[in-house]
Amino acid sequence: MKEFFKVDNVTFSPNQKYLIKNVSFKIFNKGDIISLLGPSGVGKTTILRTIAGLDRLIDGEIWLDKKLISSKNLNIQPEKRDVSLTFQNNCLFPHMSLEQNIMISKEDELDVSEVNNLIKNFYLNDIINKFPHEVSSGQAQRAALIRSIVSNPKLLLLDEPFSNLNKGLREELQVILKQILKKKKITSIIVTHDYDEAFYFGDMCGVLINQKMIQFSEPYKIYHHPNSPEIANFFNKGEFIEAKIISKNELFHEKLGVIKGKVDPKFKNGAIVKLLIQAEDLIHSDKSDLKFKIIDKRFVGTNFIYTLDISNKERVHVLVHSHHSHFHNIGKKFGIKTPISLEHVVCFEK
Repeated sequence: MKEFFKVDNVTFSPNQKYLIKNVSFKIFNKGDIISLLGPSGVGKTTILRTIAGLDRLIDGEIWLDKKLISSKNLNIQPEKRDVSLTFQNNCLFPHMSLEQNIMISKEDELDVSEVNNLIKNFYLNDIINKFPHEVSSGQAQRAALIRSIVSNPKLLLLDEPFSNLNKGLREELQVILKQILKKKKITSIIVTHDYDEAFYFGDMCGVLINQKMIQFSEPYKIYHHPNSPEIANFFNKGEFIEAKIISKNELFHEKLGVIKGKVDPKFKNGAIVKLLIQAEDLIHSDKSDLKFKIIDKRFVGTNFIYTLDISNKERVHVLVHSHHSHFHNIGKKFGIKTPISLEHVVCFEK
């Protein structure tokens, strides 16, 4: 199957001292969306700038629709790539209104009704004639996003597209944007440090840590089957505890007892591993004899997350619905249902 877009073993760099090494990923279908996820400063924007042609790569190749657009010896000019990049910060022309900024993109080919619908859907109707310095950073960001969409590029690159919006509006506009991209089949790469956003948009997702792409897969697999402790720690998914493998379907922990779940066959019986315990893995039970002291408690809307001290050096988190019949306070004992059973066993060599 021939890919529509390919980054092949590319080393990116904004300067000679800072390298994002040996990155590879593919987009097979036109209209698919890729999310690039990672902490601030890891090099996500540098990757977008290089794909757009604003920066040169150090090594490797970038292909778009069967055409080589970047290599060590080739750098197709940005305006000839049919790639549109929307920056995180305001990239509008300051002497033009928001409407003029939007309409400047292939003005003779624009569908005016489509443009008007986008302006309405992104809540810019009342300010469309204002200049960039007269509106908020989030409003300017949305105008730049509309400009990129209506240009109908072969590839749309979005750098933290909703970083300047409050949570409620951000989630609403995420739904609208995804519907638009899928309807118009605009192949897109979205850069973000928010994994909820990355998982919502991405047909596939790449995670960058320490200037390397550590994992590239479907969001479900990345979340439930991280391929390294670095990935698990990036998502702050839970806590690692030391456990012993006692069979292909069981592990043992000195405080939690037997933990059931399918173990990767590469681990042999008797092996000591770092086992990931997530908040959703454990079930609260007031009747359980297995109890631990609550050392922290966090309210996250629909749930409480309780942090339990299980040993001098280990702790675990437990998720409890906020409508649970009664509350539990810090310093009190908290029961865990036994035996513990894991839907996804994630462990690594100690």
